[in-house]
This record gives sequence, C-alpha cells and structure tokens, in this order.
Amino acid sequence: MERTRTVFIIVIGLFLAALAAVSLLDEQYLLVSFALVVAALLPFFVRFEWKELQAREIVLIGMLAAIAAVSRVPFSAIPSVQPTTFVIIVSALVFGAETGFLIGALAALVSNMFLGQGPWTPWQMFAWGMAGWSAGLLRHFSWMHKRWGMAAFGFVWGFLFGWIMNVWVAVGLLDSFAWHSLLTIYASSVYFDLAHALSNVFFLVVFGTGWIRILHRYKRKYGLLE
Repeated sequence: MERTRTVFIIVIGLFLAALAAVSLLDEQYLLVSFALVVAALLPFFVRFEWKELQAREIVLIGMLAAIAAVSRVPFSAIPSVQPTTFVIIVSALVFGAETGFLIGALAALVSNMFLGQGPWTPWQMFAWGMAGWSAGLLRHFSWMHKRWGMAAFGFVWGFLFGWIMNVWVAVGLLDSFAWHSLLTIYASSVYFDLAHALSNVFFLVVFGTGWIRILHRYKRKYGLLE
C-alpha cells in the first residue's frame, strides 16, 4: 500500500511538471528544470515522512547528513575535491537506498548554507541523492563491498554528478538551447569531473572499509534502520 501511494505521488508530480513544461517552454528553461527537479525530489521526502522511525534513527540520518555537509566546506578551495560523495555512498551501503538519498539531498542543502544557496541547490540535492539511492540499491551485491567495487562506483558517480550539474549550467546560463553549446559545457567539465571521480576513489579505497565496519557495528548494536 505504501509503495502504491509513493508511485501515485511520483506520477502526479511528473504530470504537474509536464504541465509546467508545456505552458512555460517558451525559453523558460531554468524555471521548467527547477520544477522537474523538485518533482523528482518530492516523492522521496514524502515517503520518508510516512515511515515510522525512532527518534535515534532520525538523529542518525541527521548526523550523517551533517558530516557529509560539513566535510565539504574545508575542501571548497579545491574544485570538485571533497569527501561528501564518499560519506553518502558508505552510509547508503549500510543503511539502504532511501537513507542514502536523504543523506545526499540534505548534505547538499546544508553545505550550501555555508557555500551559497541558489538555483543549483536542487540539482545538487538530486545528484547526491541519486548517488546515495543507487549505492543503496546495489548494496546487496558482494562486489560493492570490495575496495575495487566501491572505487569503480565512486569513479562513475564522479562523472555522473558532473553530468547532472551540467544540465543545470545549460538551462541556467544559455539564452537558447544549442547542441554545440551543450557539448562545449560537457567538454569543459571533464577536468572537474575527473577530479571528483579520483577523489571519490581515494576516500573509498583508504577509508571506505573502516567506515562501513563502524557503521555496521552501530547498526547492529542499536538495531537502527533494519
């Protein structure tokens, strides 16, 4: 029943976003994209609101989101290098897809309180949320708990995160859509995407196994988010 309601909300949200796109498509790309991203985020937060969680489980999610957010701030001087994606991935591997999505989305929102909010924030919330969501969905595969598996996953998401954010750049900065402009944006982001991917690999290889062991111990001891 709960999943049915979630699917219903997703359908309604996408339908409303489609209506907005049809009515505002006349070069209102930024507004339409904002509506689409919010429509994609909303079902996850509604589903979380419906779940029955203990207070300590909510505290755990808030704590991990805070760690992911704050860890981004000291690295802000180094473009695309930060441990935020690492924290999101290892949290999702232990606590599941929905928790991973929430930690990723909240980490973007909270960290931008220090680094600057803007129309890019929902895109970052979606991108980091989907990194956590996909990591949680794959957590039952044994290769995801090996160093090389986590490293490969983190490397791929370094580029996927950048590619998602490139869409925001295109709709936010371009006066009119053109394929050559979009290709230029993607080509110019390769350095930053590679830096993000390699930093994910570093943090996951060096710290991933230890963090997962600690989080699993905490989960078993207190029976959290089973």
